[in-house]
Amino acid sequence: MIDRFRLTLAQLNATVGDLAGNAALALDAWEKGRDAGASMVALPEMFLTGYQTQDLVLKPAFLRDCHAALDALAAACADGPTLAIGAPWSEGENLYNAYLILQGGRVAAKVFKHELPHKQLFDELRLFDPGPISGPYVVDGVRIGSPICEDAWWQPVTETLAETGAEILVVPNGSPYHRNKLDLRMGHIVARVVESGLPAAYLNMVGGQDDQLYDGASFVLNPGGHKVVQLASFDAAIEHVDFVRTDAGWRAEPGTMVPQPGEWEQDYRAMCVGLGDYMRKSGFRKVVLGLSGGIDSALVAAIAADTLGPENVRGVRLPSAYSSQHSLDDAADLAARLGIRLDTIPIEGPREAVGAALGGVMAGTEPDLTEENIQSRLRGLLLMAISNKHGELLLSTGNKSEVAVGYATIYGDMAGGYNPLKDLYKTRVFQTCRWRNANHRDWMAAPAGEVIPQAIIDKPPSAELRPDQTDQDSLPPYEVLDAILTGLVERDASVAELVAQGFERETVKHVERLLYGSEWKRYQAAPGPRLSPRSFWLDRRYPLVNKWRDEG
Repeated sequence: MIDRFRLTLAQLNATVGDLAGNAALALDAWEKGRDAGASMVALPEMFLTGYQTQDLVLKPAFLRDCHAALDALAAACADGPTLAIGAPWSEGENLYNAYLILQGGRVAAKVFKHELPHKQLFDELRLFDPGPISGPYVVDGVRIGSPICEDAWWQPVTETLAETGAEILVVPNGSPYHRNKLDLRMGHIVARVVESGLPAAYLNMVGGQDDQLYDGASFVLNPGGHKVVQLASFDAAIEHVDFVRTDAGWRAEPGTMVPQPGEWEQDYRAMCVGLGDYMRKSGFRKVVLGLSGGIDSALVAAIAADTLGPENVRGVRLPSAYSSQHSLDDAADLAARLGIRLDTIPIEGPREAVGAALGGVMAGTEPDLTEENIQSRLRGLLLMAISNKHGELLLSTGNKSEVAVGYATIYGDMAGGYNPLKDLYKTRVFQTCRWRNANHRDWMAAPAGEVIPQAIIDKPPSAELRPDQTDQDSLPPYEVLDAILTGLVERDASVAELVAQGFERETVKHVERLLYGSEWKRYQAAPGPRLSPRSFWLDRRYPLVNKWRDEG
């Protein structure tokens, strides 16, 4: 009977579908654990395939390749510590989200996820079969229980593990980020530790996958909920944790304790990680975006420069007759402060050409939103041409407030392959700019200091598509708009509830009409990082055609 047990936690970044690459990361972590004298090396949930796979996991050929990759990995890790890795596993007609224990060149034990999440962005009940509640497996004589992610958010699985003799909990996760998720996770795992009386190692993956972000922040708790290890948020890490046998059971020794970032840094880092991994995993190295001199494109430029390095970011000014000189100057100032390339392509010539081409079919009509949208669509056309010619991913720059109410031109300023601000309300855009000007971290590649000119933060937002235009010509003030949207989108509040909070009914109804009426635009919008539990796409799914309105 051993009295010390070394566990290697591999908080790593998997890519969906990259079976060979993910297996190579697992093997490297296993070798590091072997060299450090570990008894067990643990990888996160569904690490072999990456997470979430969505319907890819239903494809028989993909499952065949998963099993082949597992067999090869088990053989490579035959002589050394146990390797625990998340992967899909099929038995008969059933498909499981599984945690597989590789020992002696084979799959020695299997744990199947019991609690399958099916709310917010998850659809696991559609993909997997619920597994039975498993008992512990044995590693070097120690009984290990592994509730998989959601299994540890509720009592039955950990309770059963404790009753069937588990001595240490190793909890593999693919837990997506949203704002303040760290505290939410900690609360659940503290409850499981207190109930079971067992120490728990909570292991989460890192990295961006489509719109989802995995922020790591793995930790180890001793009975009573005492945290003794805390890994970094968003950074890959391989950490060796030592458990010692005491008269009261196994206890983890104190180890690495990395301070966790605050709310504003979490969101900013999430947007950077989301952009960087979306590009890396899609094969892009450089980006291009329109620089209007406004605050949204300024923040996107800062995120891109911090993530990719200023040398990989191209800003483009696309002035029309309505572009103010101060906006052009602000865009140039921003580019200089960030150190990014700046090109200028006037659109007056193309605009006149399009006007002439449409002259016949538009004869007898008055200029209106149509002509404004032509300007935006010309900018999208030119930016996409640059993207195609130079292989630079076009970034769109609409914030969540604009995305919510459709205050954007489809095939115009909505054009692009990725939108870092998609889940960030306009009022948070302002605050995030102030935060970035006041803070700099080692992972930021752009210069420190006031990289976003104060003039951009201070001036009234405007699309500059007609003379003296401001956003508030069409929308309530952003403080009011965002508060109403927070009610309608984040809390599913009724119109009556919002009116009772002091908002004018006419304003609330106007925002509601815009929200429902622009669903079709969001359906075609670029993906972007999920920062909240109610991001547009998987968290909030509404019909494109919807005649219901809240008249209560």
